[in-house]
Amino acid sequence: MPASTHYDVLIVGAGVTGTALLYELAKFTDLNRLCLVEKYDSVAKVNSHAHSNSQTIHCGDIETNYTLDKARAVKRTAYMVINYATKLAPSERDGIVHTMPKMLLGVGRDECQLVRQRYETFKDLFPRMQLLEREQIADLEPNVALTNGSWRNEEIVATGTPNDYCAVDFQALAQSFSQACTRMDRTNGKQISQLFSTKVDWIRKENDLYVLSTNRGLLQARAVVVCAGGHSLLMAQAMGLGLNYSCLPVAGSFYFAPEALNGKVYTVQNPNLPFAAVHGDHDVKERGKTRFGPTALMLPMLERYDRSSIAEFFKVLRFDRRVAAVLWDQIKVPDIRRYILRNFLYEVPKLNRHLFAKEIRKIVPSISVSDISYAEGFGGIRPQLIDKETKKLRMGEAKITDGAGIIFNMTPSPGGTSCLGSGEADMRAIARYLGAHIDEDAFEREMLMGLEDTRGTETRIAASTIDKGPMATAV
Repeated sequence: MPASTHYDVLIVGAGVTGTALLYELAKFTDLNRLCLVEKYDSVAKVNSHAHSNSQTIHCGDIETNYTLDKARAVKRTAYMVINYATKLAPSERDGIVHTMPKMLLGVGRDECQLVRQRYETFKDLFPRMQLLEREQIADLEPNVALTNGSWRNEEIVATGTPNDYCAVDFQALAQSFSQACTRMDRTNGKQISQLFSTKVDWIRKENDLYVLSTNRGLLQARAVVVCAGGHSLLMAQAMGLGLNYSCLPVAGSFYFAPEALNGKVYTVQNPNLPFAAVHGDHDVKERGKTRFGPTALMLPMLERYDRSSIAEFFKVLRFDRRVAAVLWDQIKVPDIRRYILRNFLYEVPKLNRHLFAKEIRKIVPSISVSDISYAEGFGGIRPQLIDKETKKLRMGEAKITDGAGIIFNMTPSPGGTSCLGSGEADMRAIARYLGAHIDEDAFEREMLMGLEDTRGTETRIAASTIDKGPMATAV
């Protein structure tokens, strides 16, 4: 096999997670031969595309499903994105990260009490966060606090920040990482290849190397990282890894309204539901529009708009009694049953707008059915994992590895936010495995310093064994 097809590290998948890892390996390690392969013709065509996610930098301050420890870890990775982007030229920076108000809204006595208590718990971690009474809410988001010029009927309170970097175009971020790697390929003596329209059919371990079969031919690498959503699990299981997992793809859809919000308004999550509550977002790409959602609908496919991924879904579903038990445990909870039915109805034409308008009125009480429209072509799929050993849904990111130079990443929300944090973990694991050097000073300067100094803040990882290798972790 020619030397041009032999790499130190090969990354599969050019979403924001894969391109972030390529950037970190190229920028901060002494590994000289790196390659990224992507089956589409450019970066970020699936879940990292601006249409496929909520465009939110998740810091943990306005997401009620985050514990204090999780918020501390997510804040560190979120500010790695912000620190990176705010060091770019303004013309590039302003296409990636955006400042606007953000808040967590409590409606009614019980939710308002929860929001006030949460503020006391989280205010030291987020010193810029404020407790917002209805007057302050009206200053930032008049359509949330007022109806026809009068105060809305329900008690409301919020926590939030009047102006902060809280929105991101993950596609533009991935393009920035990719372009930076192209420049490094031309100037620093490293070979940093990016091969698009290149589909990986299989991966095998042969002696000390991994061999990947693609439509371009065979490629070799000493280490491989797969960042391909639900397809990561498909490839892992083809190698005998992650067999105790099943994949439950959850699709999210959105609705548009005319510009109703100035920023992001999140609501309190029902603790009985495993999915995020509906929120409103000032869209950074569709100017003059507010996007509401997401819904949550289980679909039998690994990519929302690729029907060929239906067959692949059934390969990773691996349906058996344990999977059935997990699904039954979810369905027998009344709140979840109603939620599943409601989200199915949100996809029914004509009926959907009438039903979803009721959800939106919690955020914007004056909105009418005629104000909203189904966001056709918007929304993606997140691969939620079922752990067959514990018989539970595993929420959040997951990594599968045998500890011998290959890592498979599954990145449900907040996967985009944690792209550089996930990349850091993979970079360190690969450096240990290959005996590579990391320029820690450069990493600290670029990733952990800038708008926010997060040095000394460690990402806390809840680890458990997925496969019986020394590096096997789930996060």
